[in-house]
Amino acid sequence: MEAVTGIFRWLPEAQRAFADLRSTGMPEDRVSLLTPGKIDAELKSTPAVAAEQPGMGKAIGALVGASAGVLGGPLAVAAILPGVGPITAIGLVGGAIMAAAGATIGAVAGARLENQMTVGLPEDELFVYEDALRKGRSVVIALADDEAAASRLRDRLRAQGAEAVDAAREQWWIGLRGAEGEHYTTLGKNFSQDEKFYRLGFESALHAKARCKEYDQILNEMSAEIEDLQQQYPGVEVAEPYRLGYERGRDYYQQLCNKSKAA
Repeated sequence: MEAVTGIFRWLPEAQRAFADLRSTGMPEDRVSLLTPGKIDAELKSTPAVAAEQPGMGKAIGALVGASAGVLGGPLAVAAILPGVGPITAIGLVGGAIMAAAGATIGAVAGARLENQMTVGLPEDELFVYEDALRKGRSVVIALADDEAAASRLRDRLRAQGAEAVDAAREQWWIGLRGAEGEHYTTLGKNFSQDEKFYRLGFESALHAKARCKEYDQILNEMSAEIEDLQQQYPGVEVAEPYRLGYERGRDYYQQLCNKSKAA
């Protein structure tokens, strides 16, 4: 399966997009809405499908803190996401993504999510979702069976005003690029030459599989990724910029976690 994502500046836009996708007959375990904060009256009024009257509370159940309730409708999870803070995920996909990102989701939701499929979850995009959520934006995620279905979903999300995840990823890096370039240059390196591989290392450190692991635990995976890059770019120095970017990405994630704990 392929994940299709739309990022929305305003929650009402995301709510409409979520309802629009559900109105096409998409199974509730294939589409989700992520939004900052815990479920409140505004979010509970989100219709599960376009034809449903406001009153999401009936559809998703009631949540308190980092717990979950399922009363005949989409799973709703109020989670604490490291580096972000309180998050609400409506739909199984969103709950599974938050779990993969290391969120505290509560025993009820966790027990259900452990038994669900994880194929197709966009774990390499987690940091983009997190950045959007930190900025107060909402994220709608849907899983498509093939590229044709994914293209149709992208069109529907775009029609609702969504920003594509690739555009959000570029904006995220633009926000970091100046500081990272300055840091890299102080090491006596050429950032304009090495940026591609430095960034790949930085992003790889933010992947769900690399989080909260000791450095020696990820050395084999990092070495394999560097070897793949060396095969793609023979004769180009990729190992050093990739490694330095990876280390910097780990520091970046830890700083975000520290800030969220302090808050």
